[in-house]
Amino acid sequence: MDTETRLIRLLADGERHSGAALATVLGISRAGVWKAIQRASQRFEIEILASKGQGYQLPAPLELLDATAIAAKLPPEAGGRIGPIHCFEDIDSTNSWLFTLGRGQTANGTCVLAERQSAGRGRHGRAWYSPFGANLYLSMLWQFDTGPAALGPLSLAAGAALCQALESLGITDLQLKWPNDIHWHGRKLGGLLIEIAGETQGPSRAVIGLGLNLRMPATAAATIDQPWVDLSEICQGSPPERNTIAARCIDQLSAMLIRFLALGPEPFLNAWRRFDAYRDQAVSLHWGEHSVEGIYRGIDDQGALLLQSGQATRRFTAGEVSLRAARP
Repeated sequence: MDTETRLIRLLADGERHSGAALATVLGISRAGVWKAIQRASQRFEIEILASKGQGYQLPAPLELLDATAIAAKLPPEAGGRIGPIHCFEDIDSTNSWLFTLGRGQTANGTCVLAERQSAGRGRHGRAWYSPFGANLYLSMLWQFDTGPAALGPLSLAAGAALCQALESLGITDLQLKWPNDIHWHGRKLGGLLIEIAGETQGPSRAVIGLGLNLRMPATAAATIDQPWVDLSEICQGSPPERNTIAARCIDQLSAMLIRFLALGPEPFLNAWRRFDAYRDQAVSLHWGEHSVEGIYRGIDDQGALLLQSGQATRRFTAGEVSLRAARP
């Protein structure tokens, strides 16, 4: 573990630490501590308060991710579903790291979490703002004997499973915007990026990536181009612990993946419909250079979006369109 990472872990309690004490623990000079403070603040894009003669501290405590703590919070039955849990301080993208690893002999249910992503991605190649220690960035690998074509409804099933995970922690009024954006009162709380590859007849592998807003820094308003919310606001400043949220999401997601092909899509799509946020509302659909407006009529039995335009109802599949509320 490098000096900057060790430093952040020492400061994570939110208490004030003297330069002398930090120098002793880190095995560097007090001047070296100051330089490490500068490097850590720049690298992790995190504010570190410095008081002359009094030391250093973070503006608020950070609950850092801990693979051992996450595993301890999983129910006993999850042990047979979950592979290794990897936690990183800094990574380009949890999905990219795991998708590359998945080309080898990686165990089903392998999970990757990160304090920060330097190249986090959303759907359609959009950047995903990923500040250090503030939110949840989680990816899980799953391998299937079947080909990718059978996994079409997986995106919606994952969204429903994660809403159920949050509900089990007392989070209410959750909504899903097709195919799997997680909303709360019309504002974006999180989103998923599902990446699938494999042979036509199988096998195939999927990486399910989740970005969930927990304690978004105030600076986020300048980088996010849509209404958003975080669990801190929803829970009035006291959201569940990050490691608890991670464990609950891993548990619910892996349980869904075990049952997905065995039960078929129906139970998962019915679960998705319970959270459907926009049914029977006027919407505008966009894909590439094209767009169409109409009335959103829910999803069909394969998870495709149904749009009524005039007298006709058209079907749109995941990965081809995005959904926006129509302008009045």
